[in-house]
Amino acid sequence: MTENDVLSSVKNQALIEKRRNQMIKGAITLFKEKGFHRTTTREIAKESGFSIGTLYEYIRTKEDVLFLVCDSIYEQVRKRLDAKINLEKPTIDNLLNVIRSYFELMDEMQEEVVIMYQEVKSLKKETKEYVLQKERDMVGMLEHVIVTCLPDQLSKKDAELIANNIFIQGQMWGYRRWMLQKHFTLEEYIEKQIYYFKQSLSISI
Repeated sequence: MTENDVLSSVKNQALIEKRRNQMIKGAITLFKEKGFHRTTTREIAKESGFSIGTLYEYIRTKEDVLFLVCDSIYEQVRKRLDAKINLEKPTIDNLLNVIRSYFELMDEMQEEVVIMYQEVKSLKKETKEYVLQKERDMVGMLEHVIVTCLPDQLSKKDAELIANNIFIQGQMWGYRRWMLQKHFTLEEYIEKQIYYFKQSLSISI
C-alpha cells in the first residue's frame, strides 16, 4: 500500500494533497490528546476545518488517516536527511552533520514519532508492512552515509547495526523525554551521543 492507494473521489491532485495535509495536522493534534481509537472521523474533520462529508471524499476509513500520518512523518524525515547528505566528498564531518540534523528533526517531530509508535499497531498487516519498510529505508539511508564516509572501516553488518543505533537514539529523545529532557538539553544530548559514537569507532575527538 502507498499513499496513492488511499482512495479518493476527488481527481484534482493538488486539492487532494492540500486536504490531506490539513487532515494530517488535525489528526496529529487529536491523536496527541485522545489517541487513535478514541478519536472519531467527525472530530478529525472538524479539527481539519471541513465537514465529515468532505473528509470522506479524500479517505475511506479512519485507518487511512493514520496511514497518511505515518507516511507523512517518514517522508519528512527522508527529505530532511536527503537535503543534508553530501557524498561528493564524503568525510566524517558529513556523517556527523547528518546525525545532528536527524536528532534535531526528531526533537521537532517528537510528538509525531510518539504517536506513530503508539498507534502503528492499529494498522492492517499490509499497511503496517509498508510503514515498517519506510523505516527500513530511513535506516538504509543512514547506513549508506556511514559506509560512504567511513570506507573500509566497517563491515556491512556493523554499519547496519550502527545505523539502527543512531535511528533509535534520535527517536529515544522523544519517547524517553520524561527522563532524558529533565537532565539534558537537546544540544547536550546530541553532543553526548556523537561523543560516544566517535569513541566507539576510535575516531579522533
